[in-house]
Amino acid sequence: MSDKTARHYRDHPTLPSVRRNIPRTYRTRTDPFADVWGEVQAKLRAEPRLMAKTLFQWLRQQHPGQFLDSHKRTFERRVRQWRAVNGPGKLAIFRQVHPVGDLAASDFTHMDSLAITIARQPFNHMVYHFVLTYSNWESVSICMSESFEALSDGLQNALHALGGVPRRHRSDSLTAAVNNHSATREFQTRYRDLLTHYGLIGQRINARQAHENGDVESSHGHFKTAVDQSLLLRGSREFASREEYGQFLQDMVKVRNEPRRDRFAEEVAALRSLPDVRLTSCLKVPCRVDTGSLIHIHRSTYSVHSRLIGEWVEARLFADRVEVWYADKLADTLPRLVGRDKHAVNYRHVIDSLVRKPGAFANYAYRDDMFPTTRFRLAYDRFGEQFDERRQAKEYLALLHRAAHAGESAVDDALRVLLASDTALSSQAVIALAKSSSELPAATDVVVEPPDLKEFDTLLQVMEDDDGEDANGTTDPAPDAVGRASEGTAASRVPGSLPELVGASGEGAVGLPAVPGSVDDARDRDANAGPDWTTGEGVAVAIGQVVGNVPVVSCAEDRDAADAEPSGWIVPGSPRERAGVWEAGGGEDACVMCVGRAVGAARPLGVLRVVQPAGAGAVGGQTRLEVGEGREAFGGFRGVDPGRPGLRAAEPRGDGGAVHAVGGALRAWERAVDEQPSVFAVDADLQRSDDDGSGHRPTGPSQRDRGIERGELPSGNGQVVADSERCHPRYGSGSVGNSNCR
Repeated sequence: MSDKTARHYRDHPTLPSVRRNIPRTYRTRTDPFADVWGEVQAKLRAEPRLMAKTLFQWLRQQHPGQFLDSHKRTFERRVRQWRAVNGPGKLAIFRQVHPVGDLAASDFTHMDSLAITIARQPFNHMVYHFVLTYSNWESVSICMSESFEALSDGLQNALHALGGVPRRHRSDSLTAAVNNHSATREFQTRYRDLLTHYGLIGQRINARQAHENGDVESSHGHFKTAVDQSLLLRGSREFASREEYGQFLQDMVKVRNEPRRDRFAEEVAALRSLPDVRLTSCLKVPCRVDTGSLIHIHRSTYSVHSRLIGEWVEARLFADRVEVWYADKLADTLPRLVGRDKHAVNYRHVIDSLVRKPGAFANYAYRDDMFPTTRFRLAYDRFGEQFDERRQAKEYLALLHRAAHAGESAVDDALRVLLASDTALSSQAVIALAKSSSELPAATDVVVEPPDLKEFDTLLQVMEDDDGEDANGTTDPAPDAVGRASEGTAASRVPGSLPELVGASGEGAVGLPAVPGSVDDARDRDANAGPDWTTGEGVAVAIGQVVGNVPVVSCAEDRDAADAEPSGWIVPGSPRERAGVWEAGGGEDACVMCVGRAVGAARPLGVLRVVQPAGAGAVGGQTRLEVGEGREAFGGFRGVDPGRPGLRAAEPRGDGGAVHAVGGALRAWERAVDEQPSVFAVDADLQRSDDDGSGHRPTGPSQRDRGIERGELPSGNGQVVADSERCHPRYGSGSVGNSNCR
């Protein structure tokens, strides 16, 4: 304990256990309601029904800022204490003595909270609950509403299960038993007759005073709790039929009545005997069938067969059904509707007339009842998409006529199959398929085709570089692998075509053969030979899209030995670059060059094909590359500077030898035979840290042959279109030029 508490115990003359029993007569803090309590008492005396919460809000409005939320509990306690001392008296509940076999109480209770389903459909229902007040023996009956028929059936079922009749029966003031519009609130005639038949003395409780019928009201809660627990043990709230659910309730009631058998035996001995016959609980209503083949009972509409139009029939209303009698014979049995202004029209009763008058179907007042299942409604909507309104009605009524006379399930199964397909729907196709319904697969037959694992290869758009290296260290992918990569590559916007490079001849210039993968190369092949994977046919590449490893080809062309030039090579970009793809850091395009001409047979050399990025457009001062004739020039180069975009040495820090440049953009006044049309001069101060060979740049100025290329880029914006448009790979899609390179 603390030092302060120890000193308090030491200095006080009595022990703590003795002081605990001494009541405290002083306050520990100032009363916050001392100044306003008189106003509160005046309000409570004037209107005792005022709640403490209401009075506290009134105080805060009368005295703003004086009372806090923390004062609310104190105020409620003060009001409760005042009511106990000075308030009016409360209504007392008196415990009753229940004689043996004297009183039975009954009432209706809703069971919707238990979420019972029958045939996978929600079953919203009630139960009539009967209880003997002495032994608490109980009986239940399923019903749909608090109708007199439900009350009569439930009471008679309980009495016959009990095997005797008690002296009195108590119910609440339900309309089926009590005439609540009368000043004396006497019993209804039918209920009075029922009590007289069994010799019962009827009692009713006051309106909205459920505690007066406390035995059965208390049993409602215990009964529904027991049903809920039984359903949890059962593991399902689904039942195949109403009869199965009813048997489930009866079995549970037997279990609940088992502990009461001793007191129940005493009660049975005091009961009076049952009458010889059971009283019928149906209400007989005579009515005439109108021209629409309908009868109207208690503001609800039912259909009967059209052959009864104009005839008088007798409708017998039971708790769960309506029986239609004609000439003392049962003509039809219909489910009883719950509530008012409801309708139940069976399409089988009126289909023959609708087929003869299809124009009446579109605006029929009870058209929604003409769709027996959801698939019939879907079929009607499908007909509306294919035909006009009159043809739509005819097609659907043909299906409905077939369902009425040959079986609804066969037509429904045929619709299940045909609606799942994208073919046009017709009544003839449905009827033909319904006739062979035995051949239709069951709704539970689900066929799942095994997946083709080869289709996953289309997801591999970038192939690994570790397969099929030749002696020179170059990679030669297999044709099927490249084909799969090509098939899996789709243009993101507009598919682009491969460039068409046509050789140009002239003094000092030699023509080049078609670049592999170009339009010319594909055009020279046989049309029936299929796509050639070596030329990149069928490959559409989006801007910046990686197409995977492409095969290596050589630029070889058969020609005379006198005109032969050194064999031509395609100069690739760095190993980390792809055609038409920019590096994230450097922003460069892996441009591809062609070196010289080729003599002899073609062989793979480990070089990327030239592909055209889809959707390349004019940017900055550049114009779009076009497919057409280009001009080329040939010259000699020294060892390639590592900082020159588009040119890469065959080996690291090696000499790339002579090159022949294709494509690019030139300024008109600088065009000369001895220039490289495709390559801009790169000065020493233009090399970037992220260029290929970045850290290996030689010290000193860049070496170049002044007779072959100019020393620096010209200034100004006077850029015009050359014979074949070109781009520089160093610049992105900004203000200088097009970042796409062929």
